[in-house]
Amino acid sequence: MLFVSVISRYERDEMVPSIDAAKKLAGLLDTTVGYLLGESEDHDLFKDPEMLKRFKDLKSIGAKEREHILFAIDSMLKHIKLKSL
Repeated sequence: MLFVSVISRYERDEMVPSIDAAKKLAGLLDTTVGYLLGESEDHDLFKDPEMLKRFKDLKSIGAKEREHILFAIDSMLKHIKLKSL
């Protein structure tokens, strides 16, 4: 319960985490300190739980299978982008 209280204080800007605490928190959340600070241009990229689940699934499969899936996704995205021109 103490952890939740500390996080709430961080969120309300009542307390600032130490560098070590920020690193540990980023590690627990499987992200970077920069992301937590909103310093990434894509800071909201992984807020969609369904997309995050897909990225985690991709991370857990073999490199060859991942390569095939990413090739297919890239092909579809290229087709959509060209169609919208």
